[in-house]
Amino acid sequence: MSTPADHKPMKKPPKVPAVPRPSSSVLLISPTNQILFLHRVKTSSSFASAHVFPGGALSAEHDGEIPAVDSPQRHEDGPAYRMAAVRETFEECGILLAKSRKTGKLLTGLSDEEREEGRRAVHGGKVAFRKLLDKWDAEPDTESLIPFTRWVTPPNVPKRFTTQMYLYFLPLGSVSPTKHAAPSSTPPSSGLAEEDEIVIPNPTHDGGIEHTAARFLPPNKWIDLARQNRIILFPPQFFLTLMLAPYLSPTVTSPSSPVPDTATLQLERERLLDFINKPRTYHGEPEVSFAEACISPLVLGQGQYGENKQDGVGGVDKHTAVLDLYNPGSEVKKQGLGRRGIREWVVTTKFKGEGPRDVDVRKRDDVLGAPAKL
Repeated sequence: MSTPADHKPMKKPPKVPAVPRPSSSVLLISPTNQILFLHRVKTSSSFASAHVFPGGALSAEHDGEIPAVDSPQRHEDGPAYRMAAVRETFEECGILLAKSRKTGKLLTGLSDEEREEGRRAVHGGKVAFRKLLDKWDAEPDTESLIPFTRWVTPPNVPKRFTTQMYLYFLPLGSVSPTKHAAPSSTPPSSGLAEEDEIVIPNPTHDGGIEHTAARFLPPNKWIDLARQNRIILFPPQFFLTLMLAPYLSPTVTSPSSPVPDTATLQLERERLLDFINKPRTYHGEPEVSFAEACISPLVLGQGQYGENKQDGVGGVDKHTAVLDLYNPGSEVKKQGLGRRGIREWVVTTKFKGEGPRDVDVRKRDDVLGAPAKL
């Protein structure tokens, strides 16, 4: 993952691309089936000014042994990736995805002061995350993380990551949703301040170190805001959120929309998991599952990832890039394990100075036409 400047192609790319750094990211789903986004500060080291899922780079100190560059596990779901997902979620929004060893349920008995003190200590490197969990008699809830694609930064970008995405469902009924106006720290230009949105009061930003706001909204609302260019969503975040939109909180379209009952919320989750796990095909050929998909966005045509000049592939205008999601990235290809991405959709976007704009997801056949039959 990277800043908007890092998404601009290098004028003189090195002969050997930068090695993708392992990282994790979590699509955190609230008890009312809304999704958490964090708003990055302009000076953030990752996705400046954009809205992002909680996540970050793996740390051997906190997360355990990190697979070596040439290891088959480098680009696969594994213990270190899962531990980083739990730790980074805690560091970035204050929600601890850990279970009490006594009750087997999510740890909720911490005071705000104790939780924030621990959060700052881990973020500042003053205590190892595992030691903090031991102090609180808790275990990281890594088993509840559901793999939901992997993304590898394109090779012409100076700062590269291999990011394992996960879904995590907070227990239904564990928090009573309330309505609040957008916090005073929400930038007016974000498009959120004018809304009286349904939010969960648990997530908090990290004091302005990397984020200025943390909030839950229905997936369809985040997509609407991005399509209006009122917020910045990078292609991975837009694509994955759009995949959730038909299933999670689809009827919650305004602050006055009633929150579905628990049975309906559970059914929404079951339908989403069925969509994720159900075998899919593309023109009669098996598609890779969302859990196994490895995607390194590849610009089709003569343009490069991050450039604002493209060549109108598929009839789009010359400033719109068409991103193929089937390419797994050169590092993954070299492993010879047959990993691949998803063929059914492509992402279209215009790369601007502040980041991607006019991002959308379209059926591949609608843009490029159906593949020729052999």
